[in-house]
Amino acid sequence: MDIANLPFGTTDWSSITPTEHSGDTGMAYWRTQQFGPIRVRMVTYTPGYLADHWCRKGHILLCLEGELVTELEDGRVFTLTPGMSYQVADNAEAHRSSTSVGATLFVVD
Repeated sequence: MDIANLPFGTTDWSSITPTEHSGDTGMAYWRTQQFGPIRVRMVTYTPGYLADHWCRKGHILLCLEGELVTELEDGRVFTLTPGMSYQVADNAEAHRSSTSVGATLFVVD
């Protein structure tokens, strides 16, 4: 990631209107900021959320609240709780997320 031409700024995430994204089950609510090629999001998953696709986009993701289960296409499964993060490159390992209890995440991609 190359961060260029980005002046100092702050973001009040509560002031950004969330967009809704349906999963196979449950909903994801994204509050999104775009800084050139870098997308930054505060994402909230409802309890029972299961992604509707295998994602191949690279992310750096930090779990702020709840519990996030991330399954890799090869069958490995990782569980994140508050304070844990993961990172994956574009097109490196397909992954999908789910949560039984809900989760709030901070995502950079």
